Amino acid sequence: MVHCSYVWFRKYGNFIDNLRLFTKGGSGGMGYPRLGGEGGKGGDVWVVAHNRMTLKQLKDKYPQKRFVAGEGANSRVNALKGSKGKDCEIPVPVGISVTDENGKIIGELNKEKDRILVAEGGLGGKLLTNFLPLKGQKRVIRLDLKLIADVGLVGFPNAGKSSLLSQVSHAKPAIADYAFTTLKPQLGKIMYDDFKQELELYKEELQTKPALLAVNKMDLPGAQDKYHVLMNQLQNPKDFLHLFEKNMIPERTMEFQHIIPISAITGEGIDELKNYIRKSLDEHANQEDDAYHKKQLLNLQISSTISYSEPPPKNY
Repeated sequence: MVHCSYVWFRKYGNFIDNLRLFTKGGSGGMGYPRLGGEGGKGGDVWVVAHNRMTLKQLKDKYPQKRFVAGEGANSRVNALKGSKGKDCEIPVPVGISVTDENGKIIGELNKEKDRILVAEGGLGGKLLTNFLPLKGQKRVIRLDLKLIADVGLVGFPNAGKSSLLSQVSHAKPAIADYAFTTLKPQLGKIMYDDFKQELELYKEELQTKPALLAVNKMDLPGAQDKYHVLMNQLQNPKDFLHLFEKNMIPERTMEFQHIIPISAITGEGIDELKNYIRKSLDEHANQEDDAYHKKQLLNLQISSTISYSEPPPKNY
């Protein structure tokens, strides 16, 4: 199985992929020195994953973006052990990475009901604290939605990305004959016979990644002639750069491992495209494995050289 998605690199519509929140655990309750009573611990703040949640919904529901847990109850004569303060739960979508304000990863939420403690409540007053309560932990956290895929579809508006995604995977994105039908990332799965999955190829440096070119809409009249013109342009790209505006010319041209003519409507070339996708992923995985093993071997050689170059201990 391979995850396949496409993304816009500008924000269209109301899609939000990150959010900054203030969290604070509840303060502990007062102790009761005369009778040795202990105050209740302050409530904790948790981030909890829900399948039907989005960061946009979270922001709209809590515009102040402040989450504070309840205070622990004070110790009293009829209840020497104060009760714990009420916990605060922050509902977030599945696939969230949680970091603190310094960028340190606190944890990840990858499935329904996963939960992470982000701000702990303070201790209640007791003998060790001279019966004085402690304040809860304060923390500014950042929620990042992980947009991870093995393969990304990149193309102009109305080029047929949604149609192609629906053909090669189980995804059912909205499809219409006008630009910007899709306002948020869509994720689909391509199932292969050996169920291979998840190389996590998506990163910002797209131009350094292996690339395939799927030439869509081959079912339209005159498509074959246009395809031959395109192939000529791709074989000699520098001869055609004058056709573009200066600010549209890339610093480096993209090199494609394979160019596959397809039709997302008729299904022409779809199986061939899926085979090339799998082949490209396997080749990239082998290259990464080779690079990792070479790095490990180099580290081992360096370690051996250092150990042999150390002077022998002196005998006194």
